[in-house]
Amino acid sequence: MLENLDLGNVMALDVETVPQYRNYQELPEHWKKLWDKKSALKYPNQLPHESYNSAGIYAEFGKVICVSLGLFSRWGKSYQLKIKSYCGHDEKKLLNDVSDALDKFVKSPMQLLLAHNGKEFDFPYLSRRMVINQVKLPIVLDTAGKKPWELNHLDTMELWKFGDFKAYTSLELLAAAFDIPTPKDDIDGSMVSGIYYNEGDLNRIKAYCEKDVATLARLMVKFKDEGDIPDSVISVV
Repeated sequence: MLENLDLGNVMALDVETVPQYRNYQELPEHWKKLWDKKSALKYPNQLPHESYNSAGIYAEFGKVICVSLGLFSRWGKSYQLKIKSYCGHDEKKLLNDVSDALDKFVKSPMQLLLAHNGKEFDFPYLSRRMVINQVKLPIVLDTAGKKPWELNHLDTMELWKFGDFKAYTSLELLAAAFDIPTPKDDIDGSMVSGIYYNEGDLNRIKAYCEKDVATLARLMVKFKDEGDIPDSVISVV
C-alpha cells in the first residue's frame, strides 16, 4: 500500500484539546456529578478534582482549541510541506472552518486524512465535537454506514503496529526511533490545558500543534523511504 501511495493525496492533521472549564470547581453541578462517575471508572486512584486535568481527552467534557493541517507536494525526490492552523476560543467557528477545509481537500477515495492515533482519538474527537456544535461533518469524517476499508483514514500508529493490537507508541517515541527531531522540545500534551487557561497563549499551542504535523509528515516520508522534509521546505500559511 505505502509503495503506491502518493503523499500528494494525503493531508496530515493534529488536534489540541482542553477541558471545557478551567478546573473542577467551575463545573456546573450536573456536570460535576457526570465527571465524578467518569473519574471513578477511569481514574479510581484519584479524586475527581485531581483527575479533571485529563477531561480534555474526552469529547463530552473537552473542546477543540487548535487544529493544524499539512499538505504535501513534490520537492525533488522527496516532499515539501505547507501547514495551516485553525485556533481560537470560539470552538464552533474553528470547527466550521476545519470542516470546510477538509471538504475542499478530500474529493475522491484516493485522498486520505493522516494522523497519529487518529482512528482512536483525532478523527472521532473532531467528529463528536462537530456533532455537539451542530457543525456539518465533512465527507472524510462522516463514517456512518461505511466499512473500515472504505474510510479515507491513515494512521501512523496503526502502520507501526504491523498487526500487533497490544502496543501503543507515542509520536515522540516513534520520531526518536527514526531520528526525527522531537516535537516536544517546548511543551507536551499534558501542558496544553495549563498554557491555555493560565497563560492564554494560543500561539504557543499553535506552534506545538504545527510541530506535531511536521513530525507526522516526516514520519510518513520515512515510512515510504523517500528521504526527509528539511525545515527549509516546511512553510506555515
